Amino acid sequence: MNQDRILITGASGQLGTVLTKKLQEKYGVINVIASDLRLDSNFKGIFETLDATDFDAIQEIVSKYKITQIYHLAAILSANGEKYPLNTWDINMKTFFNVLEISRLNAINRVFFPSSIAVFGDNIDRIDTAQYSNLTPSTVYGMSKVTGENWSKYYFEKYGLDIRSIRYPGVIGYQSLPGGGTTDYAVDIFIKAIKNENYECFLNSSTTLPMIYMDDVIRATIELMEAPKEAITVRTSYNLAGMSFDPAQLTKAIQKIYPDFKVSYNPDFRQKIADSWPMSIDDSYARKDWNWKPKFDIDAMTRDMVKNLKIKFSDKSMSC
Repeated sequence: MNQDRILITGASGQLGTVLTKKLQEKYGVINVIASDLRLDSNFKGIFETLDATDFDAIQEIVSKYKITQIYHLAAILSANGEKYPLNTWDINMKTFFNVLEISRLNAINRVFFPSSIAVFGDNIDRIDTAQYSNLTPSTVYGMSKVTGENWSKYYFEKYGLDIRSIRYPGVIGYQSLPGGGTTDYAVDIFIKAIKNENYECFLNSSTTLPMIYMDDVIRATIELMEAPKEAITVRTSYNLAGMSFDPAQLTKAIQKIYPDFKVSYNPDFRQKIADSWPMSIDDSYARKDWNWKPKFDIDAMTRDMVKNLKIKFSDKSMSC
C-alpha cells in the first residue's frame, strides 16, 4: 500500500480544488493535506491554514504529517500579478524557495512546481512553440516561473531533489471560478452562456492561445508525478498541449448548444500579454518521456463544460 503523505499549497485555487479531490481518491483522504490562506466552506478532508511565505509554518506541517510529496500551487497569476508586480515577485519566489529548502532539508521524495506558457516572450515561433525556445516573458508572473524552472533544475542537479514541472496552457474547468489569468475568458464565457447573458471578451476575436481542459490537466500532472524518475529528461518544465483556439472559435462551439449566444470584444491590457504567448505548443518531450496525450478537443470540452455548469447552477438555485 502506498504510504505517501502529500502536502498541497494553494489548494483552494482553481487547480488546487480539483487536484486535491483527485489525490484524495488516489491516495486516501488521510494522506492528503490541503493548505491555503483560507478554508473553502465546501472542503472535505484534512486542511491546514497556511501562509506559504512562512518557512516555519510549512516546516511544522511537513513534520506533523510526515510529508513525502509536495504539490506547490500557491502563486499570484499573470493578470492579477501585473497590478502589483513587486508583491507578485516577492510572494511567488519566497513561497517557492521555502518549498525547495524544506524539501531539501526533509528529504522530500518528490515535488511538483507548476509553470506556464507565460514563460515565453514575443521572440519565439508562436506556432508549435518548441520545448527549448527563448524564455523572455512579458509579465512578472512569467518571470517568476522562468526563475522557478531554473531553480528546479539547480536543486535537482545540486541536491538530487526530484522536482517536476509542467508549463500549463490556459486551464478551463467548471469546478471553480477563474483566478486572475489572461486565459480566464474561456471560463467566463461559459458562465455567461449558461446564464443566457451576452459576453464581452477582453481579448480580440482572433487571439489564438493554447488551452487545456481541467480533466486533462489533472491527469497530466499525476501521470508526470508517477512516471519513473529515469524517464524524466526535462528538469526545467515540460511543454504541454491540449488544444488551441481563439474566442470566435469557442463562441461557435458554444453556439452549437446556445444558438442565440452573442459575444462582443473590448480588449484590455491582457491583449498585450496574450500577443506575447504561443498560439500552439510542441509537447513532443512529454509525449515521449511519459506518454502524454490529451483526451479533450474543443467540442468535447464545450459539451462537458455546459453539462456540468448547468448542474452546478441548478444546485445553487435550489439551495437558495
